[in-house]
Amino acid sequence: MYGWIFRRLPGPLWVRILTAVLLAAAAVLALMTYVFPWLAEFSFLSPFTDSTIEGS
Repeated sequence: MYGWIFRRLPGPLWVRILTAVLLAAAAVLALMTYVFPWLAEFSFLSPFTDSTIEGS
């Protein structure tokens, strides 16, 4: 899949590398900004938000 995307990017090798890095950074930014906070609202889907230690 990544090879197919990389071959479809225009330009010489250095432009394709730069474009691929920018696309990956945009995907990470979108996940961290929108997707993961939205998923955090559904705490029943994630066992990592459950706390087993009670405050005193």
